[in-house]
Amino acid sequence: MGSKKRIYAASYLIPVSSPPVAGGAVAVENGVIAAVGTLHEVQAACSAPVTDLPGCVIMPGLVNAHTHLELTHFPAWKLRKDLDYLPKRYVEWIQQVVKIKRALLPGEMEHSVREGIRLCLESGTTSVGDILSDFSLAPLYRDTQLSGRVFLEAIGHDPLQGENLLRRIEATLDALSGTLLPAISPHTPHTVSPQLLQDLHALAVKRAIPKAIHLSETADEASFMHDTTGDIAELIYPMAHWEQYLPHPMHTTSTRFLLDLGVLDPSTLAVHAVHVTPDDVRVLKEKGCSVVLCPRSNDRLFVGSAPHKLLKSAGLSLALGTDSLASNDSLSLWDELRYLQQQAPGVFSPEELIAMATIGGARALQIEGSAGSLEVGKRADFQVLSCGSASEATIHTALLTKGRLEQVYVAGEQYPKP
Repeated sequence: MGSKKRIYAASYLIPVSSPPVAGGAVAVENGVIAAVGTLHEVQAACSAPVTDLPGCVIMPGLVNAHTHLELTHFPAWKLRKDLDYLPKRYVEWIQQVVKIKRALLPGEMEHSVREGIRLCLESGTTSVGDILSDFSLAPLYRDTQLSGRVFLEAIGHDPLQGENLLRRIEATLDALSGTLLPAISPHTPHTVSPQLLQDLHALAVKRAIPKAIHLSETADEASFMHDTTGDIAELIYPMAHWEQYLPHPMHTTSTRFLLDLGVLDPSTLAVHAVHVTPDDVRVLKEKGCSVVLCPRSNDRLFVGSAPHKLLKSAGLSLALGTDSLASNDSLSLWDELRYLQQQAPGVFSPEELIAMATIGGARALQIEGSAGSLEVGKRADFQVLSCGSASEATIHTALLTKGRLEQVYVAGEQYPKP
């Protein structure tokens, strides 16, 4: 059987890793990018039929660096349990999530993950960093078209349970297969014991995989890390029966706490980073960590917004995530991009925002060799958008203000199949 080749040409090509190309094209061969450039250059490099997309832009699929697809059906579960309200306090929201998850019927989480995958792909997201707490669902990722990482989540303070959890994580990592690569996620600095944090870090180092941690998401967390006060100490620890693990006042920050444990490194994704101090930001930069911003989730949970100017001026590697539908109203990274642009006016250029949602996410997930930009040898994940008339200088702005998603291609195949 001969190789499967096709060229896609549009008014503009945005490779992300290089400047926009007017009259650009991308050649796909067997699901991989074979050539990128002007249509003339691509045809000279690769003989194949051309699909012409006039008035459109071709750009990479988006990379959602932080989500929880198992919670996609959360809005429906809330309605069923007569809990359809948005708590005004983060800790009440955590209690609501725990209560609803405990009441789920067999198979419900599986349907939720499948729906999450579909919603990502149809909104132009082709790679994800997905947090998974129910390891029995790991086989679902074997035949998905999404690429990226599955982060196995760890929570707990009990030493014996921690050892058992570590063994289950190792076994699940061994069994993972498909286009979503393994990773781990210690939940937060205050919901994972110091020993388990260090054991998980050692596991990440041994396997050369990234680890994601919800970091400084709330003011509650800042209070807890400083002097063991507030809702986390008074409500979360009793709810989890962790009273005996309440620490003495540590007078530290989450970032400093993790630094002292020796678990910060370039494979660390710091998710949220809303309540980080300038010193925290310096430490994260020195250790080469990536920060994943989740602006809409932060807004809906009333936890504040990340110090965008500070993070950018420090030169931190930034990515973007939607978090879950338990704290957001869509899994569209385009919605997230547009929200961040409004929330932080003038902080990020349109080019920087689009880079955050593509190559930034790919770097954070350590999949930049195959995703995040249109380059020869990468998987042919791209999207086609219409956005009216624009020049090379204004094309990124036009995408954010009036871009409309027309088609999505995953490994060179249109999704969904026409």
